[in-house]
Amino acid sequence: MASKHQGPSPIPDGKTTAQNPPKEQSWGRVLICGGTDWPKLGRKERGGGKNQDDNHPDLAEPHILRSLSNVKISSIHASSHGCHSIMLDASGTAWMFGRNERASLGVAGREYISENAPLKLLASTLSGASAKTRFVHAACGRNHSLLVGSEGQVWSTGANNLGQCGLPACPEVLTWQQVKSTFGGRRVVKAVAGITFSVVLTEHGRLFSFGSGEHGQLGNGRTGEHIITGNKTAYDVHNDPIAVKALDGKHITQIACGPQHSIALDSEGVVYVWGYNGYCRLGLGHQKDILFPTPVPHFTGPNASSMGRMVVAGPSNSVVIDKQGMYWMAGKWKNTGDGSSGSPYSQFRVIQDVMGCKMTHACCGGVTHWGLAPDEDDSVMTIAWGQNAANGELGLGPEEPRSATKPTRHQPLIGIEVYDIAAGQNTTFFLARPNDKLSDLPRHPLDLDTPQECIICSQDNGDDDSPLECDKCDSPYHLGCLIPPLDAVPDGEWFCPRCLLDPGAPIGPEDVPAPPQPKGPKPRKPTPVYRDDDEEDDYNVKDDDSDNEPSYRGQKRKGTGGASGAAKRKR
Repeated sequence: MASKHQGPSPIPDGKTTAQNPPKEQSWGRVLICGGTDWPKLGRKERGGGKNQDDNHPDLAEPHILRSLSNVKISSIHASSHGCHSIMLDASGTAWMFGRNERASLGVAGREYISENAPLKLLASTLSGASAKTRFVHAACGRNHSLLVGSEGQVWSTGANNLGQCGLPACPEVLTWQQVKSTFGGRRVVKAVAGITFSVVLTEHGRLFSFGSGEHGQLGNGRTGEHIITGNKTAYDVHNDPIAVKALDGKHITQIACGPQHSIALDSEGVVYVWGYNGYCRLGLGHQKDILFPTPVPHFTGPNASSMGRMVVAGPSNSVVIDKQGMYWMAGKWKNTGDGSSGSPYSQFRVIQDVMGCKMTHACCGGVTHWGLAPDEDDSVMTIAWGQNAANGELGLGPEEPRSATKPTRHQPLIGIEVYDIAAGQNTTFFLARPNDKLSDLPRHPLDLDTPQECIICSQDNGDDDSPLECDKCDSPYHLGCLIPPLDAVPDGEWFCPRCLLDPGAPIGPEDVPAPPQPKGPKPRKPTPVYRDDDEEDDYNVKDDDSDNEPSYRGQKRKGTGGASGAAKRKR
């Protein structure tokens, strides 16, 4: 069996742990679990809970996402109320896939974008960007999305019936458009998106919101409720971003939002909440909607260690990790007992089952809850729980229950250095550093036909000269057939010349023609063969055959590297 080799640390100054997270410019590999049938997810009338399409499987454990396996992804973005995602790579390029309802990914006329053929978008191609602009942040709402540029620009696309794209209200915005606002003369650095509203954060800690004010989610102190034609009730709509003035004088460092509520953190650790308060999700002891940012008493001091360090919003709950690493939850987060709809956490309460863990990261999906904490050996421990995870979005394993009532250590991710999690409505994404353990994970898509003989010479020379396989496409190459030839199996990840020429190229059953079968040796233009750690990031030349990607055979076994190592063998 062939193997997958993993490269050296992408972070040169040491090992990543839960206590020593990667630096801002770090990168990792994307893992995915849960549903991939994007149009059907969460929709019973379309069979969303009973997936029987082999080309769009429910992934019951984390898989390496092949299409982006040779792209250095630096951040992943999804939301508990959306079925699409945006990934940003180390060069500031966006990669997008998932449900494209109402052009939420900026493409008109397509129901979804396959994870096997993600859409690539360069910031420099958008109106209002310079040749040097790159994306630095992104946000996914239910049916709209935001992208933030390195010069502080904001672009939006998708549903805009209530001005949630920051553009004049219309049913939908079909392509990425710039939000025309000065944002107080400051650069925007982060964005979040709910269902009918959006919030952005500037470099100096100010917040601006736009969209519907129905539940106070704009934070401006009013809903603007009024009667319109037909005796219907309407609310304020602000398509022009407005400053959240109640936080003037505060330096906001983090912002998160659920479908219709928001939670923010300032530089001192004070936590603020506002918006829809059903199931007491704001943690203020009642269910009355809050129209402007209100401090949560427990996180206002004077004990500095009990103040906030991270804030997270779920579909009907809010989460705070304090400076001691304690995990606090408010609202509805399960189906029975305390924390359910009949008995929600009316105020923030510690989750007892993880009190012994010093949490460093948290995330909430449609029904899932996630945390990262340092393990006893200083590696990263991934913790997960949630009920009714019908699509396998907890990823606990194909032979394990799909749901977990209580927090549990995520067994398939033991030994995997996960440092970021983005949980969608029915799908979960992880960002992990390459290591030997990561190579043991299955790959998605799992099973596709791959030529058995060397791509270049079309020969099978037996075990004495078994081919080296690409870590993305599984295409086999004899070491001596490569240009320049290799003397031994390289350490770390290895990608074939074709994959290096077109990182992120489509892979799998959708949108990709069947690969051509090799017809024998022929002269080839010399193509340098890079390992992933050769600092070669700019492969913008597209090979003539780059759309004819070879195919894959799933999970692989680690081979032997070094001068005397044998080549990786195919299964």
